[in-house]
Amino acid sequence: MKVLSRLHTEYERFMQKDSARNGGQDGRENGGERRPPTGWRLGVDIGGTFTDLALEHGDGTFRSVKLLTTGAEPERAVLDGVAAACKAAGIGLGDIRQIIHGTTLATNAMIERRGAETLFVTTEGFRDVLEMGSESRFEQYDLNIVKPEPLVRRARRLTVRERLDVNGDALIPLDEASVAPVLAAIAGEGIESVAVGLLHSYANPAHERRLRELIHEADPDLPVSLSCEVSPEMREYQRFSTTVANAYVQPAVAAYLRRLERALAESGFAGALMVMLSNGGLATLDTAIRFPVRLVESGPAGGAIYAAAVARQTGAARAVSFDMGGTTAKICLIDEGRPQAARDFEVDRAYRFKRGSGLPLRIPVVEMVEIGAGGGSLCGVDGLGRIAVGPRSAGSDPGPACYGRGGSGATVTDADVALGRIDPAGFAGGTMLLNAVAAERALAADVGAPLDLDAATAALGIAEMVDENMANAAREHAVEHGKDFEGRTLIAFGGCAPLHAARVADKLGIDRIVVPRGAGVGSAIGFLRAPVAFEVARSLYQQIETLDARAVGTLLAAMRDEAAAFVETAAGAPPERVSCAAYMRYRGQSHEIAVPLPDAPPASRDAKKWADIVADAYAAAYRRQYGPPIDGVPLEFVAWTVRAESEMDTAANRVEGAPDRDTSAAGQRRIVDTAGSGPVTARVFDRDRLRPGEPVAGPAVVVEAQTSTIVPPGFTLTSDAFGSLVLERQAEKPT
Repeated sequence: MKVLSRLHTEYERFMQKDSARNGGQDGRENGGERRPPTGWRLGVDIGGTFTDLALEHGDGTFRSVKLLTTGAEPERAVLDGVAAACKAAGIGLGDIRQIIHGTTLATNAMIERRGAETLFVTTEGFRDVLEMGSESRFEQYDLNIVKPEPLVRRARRLTVRERLDVNGDALIPLDEASVAPVLAAIAGEGIESVAVGLLHSYANPAHERRLRELIHEADPDLPVSLSCEVSPEMREYQRFSTTVANAYVQPAVAAYLRRLERALAESGFAGALMVMLSNGGLATLDTAIRFPVRLVESGPAGGAIYAAAVARQTGAARAVSFDMGGTTAKICLIDEGRPQAARDFEVDRAYRFKRGSGLPLRIPVVEMVEIGAGGGSLCGVDGLGRIAVGPRSAGSDPGPACYGRGGSGATVTDADVALGRIDPAGFAGGTMLLNAVAAERALAADVGAPLDLDAATAALGIAEMVDENMANAAREHAVEHGKDFEGRTLIAFGGCAPLHAARVADKLGIDRIVVPRGAGVGSAIGFLRAPVAFEVARSLYQQIETLDARAVGTLLAAMRDEAAAFVETAAGAPPERVSCAAYMRYRGQSHEIAVPLPDAPPASRDAKKWADIVADAYAAAYRRQYGPPIDGVPLEFVAWTVRAESEMDTAANRVEGAPDRDTSAAGQRRIVDTAGSGPVTARVFDRDRLRPGEPVAGPAVVVEAQTSTIVPPGFTLTSDAFGSLVLERQAEKPT
């Protein structure tokens, strides 16, 4: 109890010092308003199809660039995009004070098995944990089940003699003579990276750290990932898998980030280069190189952060983000302006939509569902005569058939062209002319011919199938977390989402849609809205009736110091917010619920009262997710997390209602209303010329450089004070 009280006192003192450092106003001026940032900041997101850039000044000036990803040399698209963004803004690279980068490099390396030659070192008897997994079956009745292949083959998995118990006490001290085969393999077998995962090292890291010392004595430059640092939590399969993934991608990520850093410096960039993490926070390059596994969902996390900022801005207390790009679609639930968070993620699923069929990663992530439904998703007909969309994608090279770059397979983008949603002459702001004839030819060949349909009907079928796939994934995701879509606002961004948002909203029963400014490069803008943040997790088993307050307090204090140090190094100032959570369960259960912890109780309270508060919080969380709590079953604490974060300033981005704006239609276009009205004539509007507050009734199309927003019959659109397009249903929902 005294330790927890001391933690609370230290935290208050820490925050008081930080407030005093910022003029006693917690870094804010003018009645609590945050100071707008000065200078230019750039967000860069590398996706599977497009590389997006968002350039923003503290005065609200904004420029964006979207170009095709250069897969073999991802930095080439980044550098070309940076040059284009600077040219559009009339500035030099030296005028940018901060670049924030998110990349799919780590994810792609794991999926495509293009990582480093990795050696895995573990405790004697546990060599095959990566192969055995948790021994659960994600598809109970599939006799031909396919499990994900480990990143490290068995010949590269070696053991050492040592053993710790669950409390971290040494049952068998590390036998350094048993390390000799490991050193021999490093010396003679072309090993590029090492992962070390010993049993119960989360409770005592001594053996793992000594192993690293021995390895570095033999090869000082060899990267070594320790499970006690990468994922210091119980459950050896998840911990080992995460550590191996970190080691597997570390050389490639480090090389890429250093190349990019050098190239930017040679071009005149002298500001700070930051990296987006999967938990929705920013980190330094050194942190990203040390823990590259935390980058696996950096792009989608940026999109969720962007949607959360838009939700706060537009007053949407309950929202759902819908991010549909060229390769995938991502859906995230947002409550009270914060995206849902998790500590588990899977990559390279053998069965794309089956939880448990991928490689588990135990890292802090923004919780979302991701499906292979993007503009480049390939379409066809399966063995049962059904239209199938994804998960394979045409990518950026060769891309959809309509790109005219050699692609011949039908894609969602080809269907959107055939349905009139995309103007072939205006795609990407007119910089890329699409071939509508090639799109129709591919649709007729891949979907129309097998089903005896014409190209137009095939396109309609593809659109309905992809929209239903996304809506169904969203429903399952919400049900799994005990939530629904009643009263939610759909926030649509990414190059394809505004084209499909209204129909997805129909299927989810949502009546309000927001398409924010810069929607086509939403994840890149999200990078500019993210705080510098770092999360630390530790396992410490406790029962609520016999809580060891001193041990818990000591642990949380150490975790807070570690998280705060990461943030202070990256942000140049102590964190402005530190939050703690416990992962709890009923005794006998195998999975936990995250429960936010109140500040450590003051000295006047006893541990029992604090435990009662936490128990009530757990009961409320359990009720939200599963239903009525279970009376009379003791509670257990399994793990603890501490998140430290800065408060990232955002640019003022109100859009003034200029009197010279002309909201009249710039033309008209025939589009297909997939909800049932068939072909309709839609007025076409230029987004940049819409007056805030002036309504536009559907059917209509609002065009901009990176995307277009479809307003079907029954919806009315207005542009709000921040430049967001708000679609609201005026008629009964279609079925």
